[in-house]
Amino acid sequence: MRPISEISHDVAAGIKVVFCDIDDTITTNRRLGAAAFQALEDLFLAGIAVVPVTGRPAGWCDMIARFWPVHGVVGENGAFFYAYDAIGQKMNRRLNTGLDRHIGNQQRFDTILGRVAREVPGAAVSADQPFRIADLAIDFCEDVPALPAKDINHIKTIFEQEGAVAKISSIHVNGWFGSYDKLSMSRRFAAEVLSLDIDAQNSQVVFVGDSPNDAPMFGFFDNSCGVANIRDFENDLDTLPTWVARRSGGAGFCEIVDVLLKSRKKGN
Repeated sequence: MRPISEISHDVAAGIKVVFCDIDDTITTNRRLGAAAFQALEDLFLAGIAVVPVTGRPAGWCDMIARFWPVHGVVGENGAFFYAYDAIGQKMNRRLNTGLDRHIGNQQRFDTILGRVAREVPGAAVSADQPFRIADLAIDFCEDVPALPAKDINHIKTIFEQEGAVAKISSIHVNGWFGSYDKLSMSRRFAAEVLSLDIDAQNSQVVFVGDSPNDAPMFGFFDNSCGVANIRDFENDLDTLPTWVARRSGGAGFCEIVDVLLKSRKKGN
């Protein structure tokens, strides 16, 4: 990982899209601060498409797509995207192909929940679970005392033993049935909403993240970025981001945005 301050002027000035995680990437101590929200607004007003890519639930994503200065949201680790058409006053929703047969399969989630309750004392269903449509989120530090790494990894193992895909974020272990991730739905969002081919136009995109469930994005994007707290997971990631901020959370996100916007101004 190289300091984001070392990114070349030409590369930074050519960025047209910023995909970003939410928790502990643009938030700090579980809150979205004024500076980070202003950074989203500044990107939006500069003509750079802004797209949060998050493990957070559908209910949250509907609100974010409507009220934040963003072009849309990829939610529940790639289960769907929402993009609000302000002119037509219509929310465009797209589910991952093939997801219908997995939604509502509560029996399989109940089995996982029973095992987590027995095998990982202290873990809990995420408080945002009622607003989810496709996955199960197990809280290991957001509203419960932080669990040790071995317990977090065991939760992931339980999901996988029961046939689910599981990813660890900075606050939850998310599990689902179906073949998708953040990258697959981000690719679809870019094509359908932004008319952008992220394979051919990779260099025009930045992704900013902070945790293991961002690994597919770190590995794909040439200009992937981590806020400084990505270093907490440095030994757990097969693929690290190309660039890293000096600061953590929302302050690190602001640092990255500042580099991008200053490069555009210099190019004018």
